[in-house]
Amino acid sequence: MKKILVLVLSLILLVTVTTKEAMAFWDEKNKKEKITVWLPPMGENDEAIWKPIIKEFEDKNDVKVDLEIIPWSNYSEKYALGVASGQGPDVGYMYAEMFPQFIQMGAVEDLTSYLTKKDYENYLYIDDGKMMGGLYGLAIEAANPAVIYYNKDILKSIGEKVPITWNDFIRCAVKATKDTNNDGKIDQWGYSQGWGAPYFGDLNWNWYGFLWQAGGDIFNKDLKTVKFNDKAGIKTANFLKDLKFKYNVLPPYAMAQTNKEMLQTTFGPGKSLFSIYLSSAATEILDRSFKDLNYGMILSLKDVDMGTFASVDQLVLMSAAKDKKLAFDLIQFMLSPESMTKFHKHHPRAPISKGESYQGDINMKDIIETKKGIYRPLVVGPHGIEIYEYLWKQLQMMMIGEKTPEEALNNAAEYSNKLLDKK
Repeated sequence: MKKILVLVLSLILLVTVTTKEAMAFWDEKNKKEKITVWLPPMGENDEAIWKPIIKEFEDKNDVKVDLEIIPWSNYSEKYALGVASGQGPDVGYMYAEMFPQFIQMGAVEDLTSYLTKKDYENYLYIDDGKMMGGLYGLAIEAANPAVIYYNKDILKSIGEKVPITWNDFIRCAVKATKDTNNDGKIDQWGYSQGWGAPYFGDLNWNWYGFLWQAGGDIFNKDLKTVKFNDKAGIKTANFLKDLKFKYNVLPPYAMAQTNKEMLQTTFGPGKSLFSIYLSSAATEILDRSFKDLNYGMILSLKDVDMGTFASVDQLVLMSAAKDKKLAFDLIQFMLSPESMTKFHKHHPRAPISKGESYQGDINMKDIIETKKGIYRPLVVGPHGIEIYEYLWKQLQMMMIGEKTPEEALNNAAEYSNKLLDKK
């Protein structure tokens, strides 16, 4: 009897183990491949906009796409930590400052061998993906330049025309800064510029364009040293500092808000003549939240030159992706005219490929199509994130009066050149 019982129990155990092994085998066999995608927010409610687009790719390819939207404030930091720990994405979003460190690590795939002749003809910003000896990205965000917004009613009330030069801008801003209700306090400002951002992203609006207008640049041509502390850089820094301390045209809370917040709290409600931010904010912020605001846009002021910042940010294929072909297919699907048309319906932008119609701000269409060269991206240079972060902090100290323009820029240049000198 005992022998029979032992035999029965053995058979039950064998069946149980075999069944579990079989289930595990089929679960693994039927388990969908997963592609991880990391993006920063390009607007409001991005995840809800991308979800149905990505669902189409999932259904067509029997794959699971894990999309994560990461805040701008810690995007580059999380990306670096993720890659270093082997927990990074298969497909990611990179801006110019991020590329050098990841290319040098061998973490980003060169897309040259993945692209066809048709791709080179189709993607409008494909040349911007070429850097450091390869082609490392395909543009997803482009032709969205920084612009100076101006209040047409305030400009008319002070008897001025749209400014062209720095001197015009200063004159208009000074005349617009006033106490409009005679209570003894200034309640209308010349320029609602924000200096309170905790990370360097607001250099996009507060620094690059003005530096280019003064004839300056970030790096020397060999990318081995910086040049933003030369005469053009010092001139730019003095111009910006004087707007606050000499001409008093910035609100007293300028150091506490970002440029986006300034647009929402001060320019939108009609409390300033000028503000500066992305051109896409016209449709995404001003037209939605301040429908009665009578405003216009200036692409660039002029000093010795003209220029304004416009990023060309890229989707990248990470070298650690398990199925690189499938991950690259996802990149092309996300950038297809069909997908971008759906995405740009919610976040109006200029097209990034030939097959897509223009869905950006109609007031910017002619500028986007004819003024390329005035709006431009950064040159990809080594140690970009570290250099720009340090520069931003130095400029913030300048704008609270703790450092002179020379001190701020020379300190930032010394720090930058030490980084660039490292082998």
